[in-house]
Formats: sequence, C-alpha cells, structure tokens
Amino acid sequence: MNAFNFLAPKRQKKPRYNGITMVLDKGMGFHTAEDLMKICGDYVDLLKFGWGTIAIHNRQLIKEKIAMYQEYDVDPYPGGTLFEIALKNEKLPEYFDEADKLGFKTVEISDGSTTIDPAEKSKIIAEAKERGFKVISEVGKKDPSEDLKLRLKDRVNLIKMDLDAGADKVLVEARESGQNIGMFDNEGKVKVEKVNYLIKSIPVDKLIWEAPKKNQQIHFILKVGSNVNLGNIAPEEITALETLRLGLRGDTLGKVNL
Repeated sequence: MNAFNFLAPKRQKKPRYNGITMVLDKGMGFHTAEDLMKICGDYVDLLKFGWGTIAIHNRQLIKEKIAMYQEYDVDPYPGGTLFEIALKNEKLPEYFDEADKLGFKTVEISDGSTTIDPAEKSKIIAEAKERGFKVISEVGKKDPSEDLKLRLKDRVNLIKMDLDAGADKVLVEARESGQNIGMFDNEGKVKVEKVNYLIKSIPVDKLIWEAPKKNQQIHFILKVGSNVNLGNIAPEEITALETLRLGLRGDTLGKVNL
C-alpha cells in the first residue's frame, strides 16, 4: 500500500491500452534501472532503449535489463534509429533475429533519420507483425528543417498508412528535446492547431505523443485526459508525470477526471 493511499486517485492497472507512459533509457546501469522500477515501475508501460545505445553495451547485460523490465510488466524495445541503421546496411533479418533472441517483444519502425518509401515501411511493419512483434511506428523527421517540410495532411496520411499496415501505436516525433519539431515550436510550446488537427484526424488512443517537457505533458493531459499516451519521458520525471495525471500537482489539481 502506498503512503497516503486514501488521497490518491486510482488509474487502470497494467497492461494498459491507454494512459501509456513511454520512458527513455539512454544507458542506465542495471541497478539504477532496477531501483527505478521498484519505486515507479507501476507507472511505466513502454521503455525505449534510445537510438543505437544498446549496440555499444554488453549483450548479456542488455538481456538481463530486458528481463528485469519485463518482470515489472514494462515492455522494453530498441530505438527506431537502430532499426534504420539495420535497414540501411541490409541487415534487417539479422536485426529482427537479434531482437527476438535478446527477448524483445516490441520493435520500433521509423524513418526519422533516413528516407524509406511509405509502401516499403508498410511492408516492414507487416513483416515485423508476422514475426510476432508488437510494432510501435514513428512519424516525423529528426532534422527540424526536414520535419517542417512535412505537411500536416501528409503526416496524417503517413500515420494512417502505418496503422493500416498493422502498427499498434504511432509515435508523434518530438525527439528528446521537444523543441522546434513536430507539434512544438522553438521554445517547446505546443502548436495547438496542429495538435487539434491530429486529434480530429486520428483515433487518439492510437497515438503516443512524445512530450518530454512539463508544459507539453500538462497540455495533453488537460486536452485529451489523464489517460493520454505520452512518450520520451525522462526516468527522473516518471513520478512527476504520474502526479500530473492524477491531479496530485498544482498544475492539474481539480482539473482531471479518471
């Protein structure tokens, strides 16, 4: 039982389809990660090993971290950039094989740093599903100048294509910074009209909004609700985000319904 349990609203228990929190692991040590799960593993649903970080860490240690996360009902997966590198080097079968051997149940299919024909991306998503993986796709470019070229209608069409191909959820790109990309301006403020357009065009339960900044998280919680899907959350911000979801922080106190 939690401290002051009688004061905290209750959210749906895991596994959750909505209200997902995706956390970014940029290379935490095993014991640091395990301590994190002990104190707030209940509030984490997805755990992304950022970009290509796991390619430079001990394989056995990565296997142990994956298994440990899964013991806390957290679904870890490798970052999309590593997939893009595998595809660029014509190593996609080996990539899927290694992901399976390491114990991953989910993979990310993205083209944020490279260019993949949308039809080819759809085929790869379908292939990953056939291999038994859950698929998180990502739409948007990591280079802000390239991302700005992506018209809103085109962004919506790409999201729909990924979902039609079998993607379970689609990440709306914002990178780790949450600035000058996707739904956010140079200062990290939400581009409200763009967000509203996506919400009207795509079932909101299918989207995971990358929202690393507090103001962004507050916007989505107040706009969509406590059970909005949010991603690229820093490990040290897991508890803070959960209190925002539950109205246990001044910014959302009395403003959210579960």
